[in-house]
Formats: sequence, C-alpha cells, structure tokens
Amino acid sequence: MLACAWLLAATSSSASPATGAAGTTALAAQIDAQINQPRFAAARWGIAVASLDSGRIVYAHRADQLLQPASTAKLFTAAVSLAVLGPDYRIPTRLLGHDRIRHGRLDGPLVLYGMGDPTLGTAGSTAWADQLASQLAARGVRLVHGDLIADDSYFASPPFGSGWEADDLQSGFAAPPSALSVQENVVAVTVSPGARVGLPASLDFAPADAGPPLFGKLTTGAPGMPSDVNLYRAPGDAGLHAFGTIALDSPPQHFRLAVPDPALLAGRQLQRALARQGIRISGELRVLHWPQDDAALLAHAGTLAEVLSPPLLDILQRGLKRSQNLYLQNLLLSVGARAKTTAAPAAATGFKSTEAWGIKALHELLAKIGIPPAASLLDDGAGLSRSDLVTPDALVRLLQYLAAQPYAAKLREALPVAGRDGTLINRMRGTAAENNVHAKTGSMTYVHSLAGYVTTAAGERLAFAIMLDNDDPPAQGPGASSDVDAIAVLLANFRGNR
Repeated sequence: MLACAWLLAATSSSASPATGAAGTTALAAQIDAQINQPRFAAARWGIAVASLDSGRIVYAHRADQLLQPASTAKLFTAAVSLAVLGPDYRIPTRLLGHDRIRHGRLDGPLVLYGMGDPTLGTAGSTAWADQLASQLAARGVRLVHGDLIADDSYFASPPFGSGWEADDLQSGFAAPPSALSVQENVVAVTVSPGARVGLPASLDFAPADAGPPLFGKLTTGAPGMPSDVNLYRAPGDAGLHAFGTIALDSPPQHFRLAVPDPALLAGRQLQRALARQGIRISGELRVLHWPQDDAALLAHAGTLAEVLSPPLLDILQRGLKRSQNLYLQNLLLSVGARAKTTAAPAAATGFKSTEAWGIKALHELLAKIGIPPAASLLDDGAGLSRSDLVTPDALVRLLQYLAAQPYAAKLREALPVAGRDGTLINRMRGTAAENNVHAKTGSMTYVHSLAGYVTTAAGERLAFAIMLDNDDPPAQGPGASSDVDAIAVLLANFRGNR
C-alpha cells in the first residue's frame, strides 16, 4: 500500500491540464477540441489521465465530477475482491449432510449449498453436478432418506443488485445474483415459425429444464410480414408471457432471458446427476432462499462432497472481458459474506445485507488507498445501478493502486484489449491503441465510459478514465463509443517527454 502512496499523492485532479512534461499542452488542445464540439453541448465529459511512471497529471477535465460509471464500476469490485478474498481464492460448492452412512443409506436431508461460484455449468465446470454425485457415491451412498435441498441463502440479499431497474430484470444481462448460480443464470430462447400461417410458433429453451411456464399466444404470420415477437416476465414471477407473431419465412429469433430461480435449476441438475450414479432421493427437491433461515438445517451437517471454482483472477478475467454482470455482483456478495464473518462482534449487530457488507469492505479499501468517500458512491458490484456515481479521478487512483499490486500484470491482461478481445474486440482497430489499450468499458443509455491503461508512443505508461454522461448521439453521426475511443487513441499517439 505504501509503495504507491507517492504516486497517488501526485495525481490531484485540480492540476492544470498543462502540468508535467513538455507536450501536454498540445495533447490538451487535441482532447479539448474533441470534447468541446457543439454536439456535446448538453452532455458532460469527465477525464483524468495520470502517468504510472512519474505520477504526473497528463490531462484532467472535470476529474472531480461525479458521473455514472456503468460497467467501469466493475474495477472497484475487482479491487475489493482481490484485496479481501485473494487472487487464488476458489469458491466452493458443497453437498452437506450427516456423515453417518449405514448400509448405503444417508439419513437426509442432503443440502446442495452454494457459496457464490458464478462459473458452475460453464466451460471447465460443465460436469460439476456429476462430480458432486460421484464423490457422494464414493462414500457408499445409494439412498438419501430425506429431501434434496438447494440452498442459496449464503447470500443474505435479494436476487438483484441495489438500484437495478425493473425493466432489466428479465434480461440475461441482469440475471439474478445467487449463491447457487448455474449456466450464468440465463436461459436461451429460440422462437421459430410454425409449419403454416396461423399455427403457434415454436419456443425452445436451453437448458431445457430452465423452461418457464408459458402463457399467451405467439402465432405464425404471413410470409413477408414484419415479425412482432414479445416475451415478458413480470419481476418476481416465474411465468413467461409470449405473444405476437413471427413471419412464416422468418429465420429463428434468439433471446437470452434471466432464470427466475437459479437454485431450483441447480437442484434439478444435481438430482439427475445423482440418479446417474444410482443414488435415489426418497423425498422431494426443495429450495431454500434468504430470508429463510438454514441454521437448524446446517447445525449438524458436514461436507460430503465439494467442487471448487477457478481461481478468483480467472473469474475476474471471464467477467471483465465480457462485462459479465453476474460474475462481478456475485464476487461483491462473496466479499460481503467474508466481511461479515470476520467482522468484530460489535460491527455485526443488526441486519445488514450481504451486498451492504461488500460495499462496506469496498469503502474500507478505498479509504486505505486514499480515495475519499464522496468520490465513489456505489450501490452494486456490476455497475447496473443508475445510482452509481464515481469521479474520473477516483477511477484513475484505483487503477494506480491496482498497477502497484503483485497481480498487476495478470489483472491488466484480464481487461479487454483494444482490437483483440472482449468488449473492445471491434474497437480502435488500425490505430496506435490496438493491442495497446487495456481497459474496462462502460455503457448504458446516455452513458459511455472507458477506464484502464495505455502506453504512449514515447513509451510512457498511463492510467486513464474517460467518462461521457447525458449523451444522446445523433442517428447519422459517429457512435458515442467512437467519441470515447478517439481520446484513447490520442493518448496512444502521444509523444510528450517523460
């Protein structure tokens, strides 16, 4: 922490844009020309750029102004998860129960206990349920005399982040955070026309057991007519309303929807895996969600089987490259669960959600870094909340801190790389920023941001945050991301003295 204190002290956002080595004045003029175009008259820019090599301010424009960060907020979650949990931490998912097994019989219940691994059912972890089932079979279990309970109450928080908008909650990008997450808590829906006009359309779900109860009527329309496919699930409701039409000659249409109860889906998958191992469950599959209390259920339960997530740094790479909201929200909740268990007894009095514990841990980290509380007002771990506000200066200070940590090189590679991968794969190609800028994107309606690292043409390493708020680009003009990218390219081309 102390190793980077000098660097942080040198990056006050009140410095003049011309502060530092020769050449910054010309750079400032170029950036000013970009952001002062008449089409940005109603928008707000906030920019901070600092040298990782000297600590000097390279450029600042309203760097102490609070703006909506969108997904650049994920950088704060990455920092606190690395600080609290550690880069090598692996998140367990366990089978719990009494360990008295007699003649192949386990007196239940058998508890599938999630602790927040967002990667279950994804590449490298598709066999998670079979692995748990085979470990249980290796203990000689052939009969569970009781219920199978899928328990996701390790996260004492609602199945959405604070400030998430109701309109987003059925969408795959706002899949519910859950201590028992599986296949990223998303169901893929394919809508295809029927065999002839007037017949019902076909809806296929993957995974099939995540298919919800269906209501409404989605029919096949005449060839050549515009399709009007509508899928709606009310917040808190498992049923999916499908209505409208799809043209007879339309190709299949694809949608990604949030799974309303990930724990139930995980329980179903484990139930089938147990059957494949010849293990019978005499009772029912049940789910247990917060605020239901599982203390009595777990009081005398031991671990019978366990699978582990990839290391936390690997989870971060998967989450940051794709800007995967579930991964980062689950990590904030994992931090919160750890923070609560390690808090002094006096600090743990009264109820505080797991998410609130995670935000508390973040505030404590930022205080150590030297970022004032008023510069980082975050509700969630993913950046989906419209209430999230941070300053460009706070983002750059955070990036400077991260650049001074032992895992800095790996975290830098975990960020999207311009023109190469992740959310930057198609951006800044053919420029000096390609394969150079490593940065987290942030995008919501009227909000566009980019924060990360770039090496200048003179070889100077910079940390930057570029934030554009309240911007509605014209339909025929350049996209807002290209406006933000143009500044990153200017930094990559900068030849100022170090």
